[in-house]
Parts: sequence; structure tokens; C-alpha cells
Amino acid sequence: MFRTRVLQALCLTALPLLLLSACDPAPIESDESPTTASFIPQDFSPPTRVEGPDFELQPLGPALVEVDFVAYMSSIEHLQQTFTRSTSWPHEGITDEDAMLDMQSEQGRFERRESFAYAVLTPDGTRERGCVYIHPSDKAGYDAKVSLWTTEEEFDAGFDQELYAWVRTWVADQWPFERVAFPGRAIPWEVWDELPAR
Repeated sequence: MFRTRVLQALCLTALPLLLLSACDPAPIESDESPTTASFIPQDFSPPTRVEGPDFELQPLGPALVEVDFVAYMSSIEHLQQTFTRSTSWPHEGITDEDAMLDMQSEQGRFERRESFAYAVLTPDGTRERGCVYIHPSDKAGYDAKVSLWTTEEEFDAGFDQELYAWVRTWVADQWPFERVAFPGRAIPWEVWDELPAR
């Protein structure tokens, strides 16, 4: 009886936040989308270092902020035309703080298993040749979407196509997806943009 009166008092006088938690037994919905929640199985461990023929992949994070910054800032116009389709990234004026926040965000998404961003480094780790991103698909019919870029210098040397071929095999062999999309490559952007959302 006493407990009932206490709960009634709380429901009448407590702050809105308390009202939500004490008076409404319904669970609070997670911000995690269905695509993200089912992106990879719980027993799958995303690789944290992968050796390629003449490069290696490492997850993006604060430790790589300098080599990553140098790579994309060397190829601003090239990446705007071949990777992002916009002038929003990369662009002149990106600060050290911006670059670090980006690396922290990528590391956080990797640790939360929301998406996986990798730097493509030279074998000695001193130079970034490009990046690879694995995200949950936002389009129906695909489990994941993969994108990648290389610096303008590496692109001109033919490394972009070499990396793309390698990544396709790697994802097919090592990741737990049935259908993977490569927008802007295997699927033209205009086709991808028109696909129904998940």
C-alpha cells in the first residue's frame, strides 16, 4: 500500500524524465537501426590488420591521423570527383582538430561494430595510399556496401583498380555477407541512388 502511494506521488510530482522511467513500463527504443543491429554476426571478429600484396590495411583511428590527413589533403579535387561526388569532403581548411575528431569517430564506429574504415598503408606504415570503408547497406537487397579511394598519385599509377579487385575478393572470402554492393563501381551511382531504401 505504502509503495503504491509513493509511486502515485512520483507520477504526479516528479520531473518529466522521472515520469518516463517510473510511470511508463514500456522499454526505451534503441537508436540502433535494424540494418546496424544485424550488420555482422556477434561471433564475427572484424580483422584489425590485413596484409595485401604490397600494402596493409589497418583500422582508421587517432594513431593514423597524420598519414590520413596528408593523403586526402593531397587529392582534394580528385576525391571530390571520384569518391564523394561533392565538395563537402575533403576540402581546404580542414583543421588538425577536425582530422582528429574524424579519426575518433571512425574508431568509435569500428569498436561499436557499426562500420569499418581501414587505411591502406605502405608495408612500412609510413604512407597512406587510400582507404576502404565497409558499411551496412541503406538499400534493399544488399547486406553491406563497400567504398574505397586512393590518392590521385596512386590512382594515376593504376593502384585504384588493383585495390578494388583485391577488396572484392577479400570481402567475399573473409566477411559474412551474402550480397555486397560497390556503389559507383559495380553499380553506377545513378542506379544506386534510385534503389529502394531498406
